[in-house]
Amino acid sequence: MRTAAEPVEVRRPSAVRALTTLLAVTAAATVVVELLNYWYAPAQEFGLAVRTGWAMLRSLGFLVLVGHVNRGRAVAKPFGLILAVTTVFAIGRLVVPRAGVPPLPGLLGFALLTALCVAVVVLLYRSDAVGGHLVRQRKGLVVEGGVISWREVTPKRPVTGWLLTARVAAFTYSPLMLVPALIAVGSVLDGRLGALPAVLFWFAAGIAVSWLVLFCTAFLMQGRHWARRLLVVITLGTLAVDLPLCWWLLGVDGLIRDGGPLLAAALLALFSLHRASPTDGWERGRMRGWVSGT
Repeated sequence: MRTAAEPVEVRRPSAVRALTTLLAVTAAATVVVELLNYWYAPAQEFGLAVRTGWAMLRSLGFLVLVGHVNRGRAVAKPFGLILAVTTVFAIGRLVVPRAGVPPLPGLLGFALLTALCVAVVVLLYRSDAVGGHLVRQRKGLVVEGGVISWREVTPKRPVTGWLLTARVAAFTYSPLMLVPALIAVGSVLDGRLGALPAVLFWFAAGIAVSWLVLFCTAFLMQGRHWARRLLVVITLGTLAVDLPLCWWLLGVDGLIRDGGPLLAAALLALFSLHRASPTDGWERGRMRGWVSGT
């Protein structure tokens, strides 16, 4: 006698299957294009090696995104958007050499990866099937009726996609600071020992930003007014520290290559805070003098 119905496997929509395939292709293409850029570079210097290694780590990010999509996580949308934007910036800053014309393979690879990233964002945000699939929240420990269980955590207050986007964008601040700080180590090794305190401060600031963002965004998701303001302060402070150090230790080239991606992430975080709906269930009005809802 059957006591329970057998589980029925629900076939994912074709758009979701297409998205996971596209993400896997993008991850592979990222590695190939980065290796081509490094191979055709006029000089395989320390800074180029660090930037190439960091860019190749994005292939792991796309694989993590595949897992979020397969599990139907709502965070997949902002994560995919940030990953796509930073990938285009990372590839673009490596294609253009310090002097001369970019090699044709590099330009073709950049065009291919840009098209793949655009396709990923379009599927994430324009496909109704994908949007209906990405609705699950993160799992955590839930205490209910004296029983502790590990299951999906339903937010006490509605959280908009824009707030999730701001949170994910802010989490990129720390690595986008630490990468140029690591590149600046090369200038210290080349004889600029006077820059060592600044490089150490850069590393310390990057680590401190990661903890500040973690603290701030935890309360941001809980609907604290001051957390929105604090995230604006953290964002502006991060730019005030990182951009001058990029210019001083890495030159104008480093300011463009390494400061540009951080500036893009910061603008996206601020824009997302601005677009976050005031009807989240906790926002009562616009915050004067700071980022406000619309």
